[in-house]
Amino acid sequence: MTQANTMAPAAIRPGPDRFVVGLALAGLVVLGGLVWLETAPFLLALFAIGAVLGVALYHGAFGFTAGWRNLVTKKRGAGMRAQLLLFALAALIMIPILGSGRDDVIGAVAPVGTSLVVGSFLFGIGMQLGGGCGSGTLFTVGAGNLRMMVTLLFFIVGAVLGSIHLPWWLDLPAVDPISLIDWVGVPGAIAVQWLGLGAVTLWVNRIERRAHGDLERTELRLRPIEGSMAKALFTGRWPFLWAIIVLAVGNALTLVIGGSPWGITFAFNLWGAKALQGLGVDMGQFEFWNWAYPAQALADSVLVNIPSVMNFGLLLGAMLAAGMARRFNEASRQTPRGRPFLAAVVGGLLLGYGARLGFGCNIGALFSGLASASVHAWVWFACAFAGSLIGVRLRPWFRLPN
Repeated sequence: MTQANTMAPAAIRPGPDRFVVGLALAGLVVLGGLVWLETAPFLLALFAIGAVLGVALYHGAFGFTAGWRNLVTKKRGAGMRAQLLLFALAALIMIPILGSGRDDVIGAVAPVGTSLVVGSFLFGIGMQLGGGCGSGTLFTVGAGNLRMMVTLLFFIVGAVLGSIHLPWWLDLPAVDPISLIDWVGVPGAIAVQWLGLGAVTLWVNRIERRAHGDLERTELRLRPIEGSMAKALFTGRWPFLWAIIVLAVGNALTLVIGGSPWGITFAFNLWGAKALQGLGVDMGQFEFWNWAYPAQALADSVLVNIPSVMNFGLLLGAMLAAGMARRFNEASRQTPRGRPFLAAVVGGLLLGYGARLGFGCNIGALFSGLASASVHAWVWFACAFAGSLIGVRLRPWFRLPN
């Protein structure tokens, strides 16, 4: 992940945006109260974790999209290395939990097959056209980015379409889920993940050194770029390491409290399906929505659905952070038009469709998958990066900067 280009700060302005901060706090209190009334206390804890993750994503400007693009176009790898550090730390924390024999936790482990390859490839293209990944889309929407609101809308549309088509894709050739914990145990799984992440790090370093002769090691900075540590805590920008620690610990807490790692995009499926159901569409005619978990989620309130509750917290947390930094809606003051608008539409559709076919986004499939020692996460990583290369080359036609 990287400190996204769209979130680059201007000079820090004095004082928070009181209206935005007040609105975010009111949303957190009201929605948190509804979650408390509707469900068990553990979901309120996950709502709070989602809010903290939203703050970390915004202040750390953590999104995969710009990090991958910067490696390709600028040959700078700090953003990629920050992602790899995050994966390594999360694997160190979460693999022992998953391998402890507890029957109340399950990892993000998925099949390796046609659906995964096609879905992650499409998602990679969508990242660059839509302007964000799963987490990046959410935190920038929370921060008031109008273009990303278009991306999110069509992300939801694409996810619903993907859910309708997923059973057909799953009938194509695939290999059953492979957990490294089952194959080589906890120490072996951590070692394999770290070796793999180390190999990718060497590849990233080689690209940067060949282009620039040195490495820009901003991912290792502990002190903020400007201002005191106390001031940066509330107004940004956070050093990468701060956000890495919060995101890794947040995912581990999600696993322990919620029973499975952090995921984002199933909520988009659910929101879209509920909207269609409200318009009179019988979602029961589609096989996916007759499977046990989707059917139960569709029948229940969104306030008892873990990904939805965490996403709501994430949106409000990012809004609070943007308000504290007085940068709400700073990235886009005008509604996108023309080709940039078309890019948001196409990118959103590819993101949603690809996430459904690929068993999640950069969070659910990649981050949580690697932290769960699942082989499918590595396949997702490679195919999504290949798709991202295509997306980077398509961006100029859509009048998007590289």
